[in-house]
Amino acid sequence: MPITPLPALRAALPRHARLIGLDPGRRTVGVALSDVSLMLASPYRALARGKLLANAAEIAAIAAKEGAAGLVVGLPLGLDGSFGPAAQAAKDWTSALSEATGLPAALWDERLSSSAVNRMLITEADLSRAKRAKAVDAAAAAYMLQSALDATRPPPPG
Repeated sequence: MPITPLPALRAALPRHARLIGLDPGRRTVGVALSDVSLMLASPYRALARGKLLANAAEIAAIAAKEGAAGLVVGLPLGLDGSFGPAAQAAKDWTSALSEATGLPAALWDERLSSSAVNRMLITEADLSRAKRAKAVDAAAAAYMLQSALDATRPPPPG
């Protein structure tokens, strides 16, 4: 299944379908979920990063349980916007995941999402390093998904 531009993915979703946001890391995959109006993203959980088919089965189960019909995967571009090896790996993983789950997928720039979430958890939530480590992956996925939702929100009618 080819990677879809996010506006086209959003427009093709069935009514009241959610989006799953994914922030793939080396050890974990942060998972976030949009609401049915595609206005708000919330942290969902973190999955242990494993073999693609195992992760695809977990993500497909979340999609079925929560009524999600598409994936938005974080694209780790360089700070200067360059497309490097990490971005290529994320693109390849996204294509394979989309094929394995049968869900359409889009990529979204996730530069600095983890550092922004870490900073927020330190300053506002005053969480210890151990508690932050457990929360940051799903929160970073929500931060990325919220950014994608905000940027592709249709203009109000009128």
